[in-house]
Amino acid sequence: MDNLTHSLVGAVLGQMGLKKKTGLAIPTLILAANLPDIDAACLAWLDGIQHLGFRRGITHGPIALVVLPILLWAAMLGFDRWQTRRGKRPAARPPIDKGWLLALAYIGCLSHPALDWLNNYGIRLLEPFSSQWFFGDTIFIIDLWIWIALGLSVWLSLRRERAGAGNWQRPAWIGFTAVCAYIFANGLITHAAERMGAQALLASGHRDALVVASPPPLAFWQRDVFWRTAERYGSGSFTPGVGGKLDISGQPTGMDDPRLKTWLMGDPDARAFLFWARMPVAQAAGDAILLRDQRFMHPLAQDRFQARLMAPDTATHDE
Repeated sequence: MDNLTHSLVGAVLGQMGLKKKTGLAIPTLILAANLPDIDAACLAWLDGIQHLGFRRGITHGPIALVVLPILLWAAMLGFDRWQTRRGKRPAARPPIDKGWLLALAYIGCLSHPALDWLNNYGIRLLEPFSSQWFFGDTIFIIDLWIWIALGLSVWLSLRRERAGAGNWQRPAWIGFTAVCAYIFANGLITHAAERMGAQALLASGHRDALVVASPPPLAFWQRDVFWRTAERYGSGSFTPGVGGKLDISGQPTGMDDPRLKTWLMGDPDARAFLFWARMPVAQAAGDAILLRDQRFMHPLAQDRFQARLMAPDTATHDE
């Protein structure tokens, strides 16, 4: 998910009452909720689209999720002590409870991969032990409705707290519960869309097809449906209560192009793209091969998710 969503999750967890457990609770939760995205700081060292094969990997895996909260915990303790030595520590800040501060660092940090798993971009939850990608296909990577629900609940909770109301945690709990219900409902829609696609493909003779239902921006109740076999791919749509439609005939994936194996050897961008791609498509483009992913072939997104593969002596790459 985007970093605003991660930050709002950290804030709502604090307003649910966790911020009463220790000083620096809110900043710890918000920083921890974003901490696995530290891998983004390394992108300047990567050329072209190689970031696709790097992001959501090692810093989202089990070792990082054990180590990163400890580092944040130590940094927050050091910050509190530094302010105390300089006489700058706010008088209203509660005392630091080391145990709770560490627990909140873990809670915030673990919320990050849980959210990232929900969309269809992918996350390598077991890196470095396994490079397998995991996909939730439930929530679009930037969800306006989650922004509204979490942002409104945090604002109402803070407003009640400043007014001295005794139940200031309630709006945060309501917002958190509503978002959980929203995610669950979206999971059911995705499951129904993928089942519709699988049944239609099976009835038409397409066996062992991969079917992926992807939520579009804003219209969370709809699904873009993609399918592929080893040789062909197609797409369709699904809306609960209305049903779905699917292009059963499809078209060739192009992944059997004999030039791919040789040309890939000298192209790190293309190799990184295929490492990330879940539903790759190879399209002839003059003397080049354009690599795309079915999930991101919309005109507004395809330029960021493609690689132009050329013969080794003339290779150039789209960023």
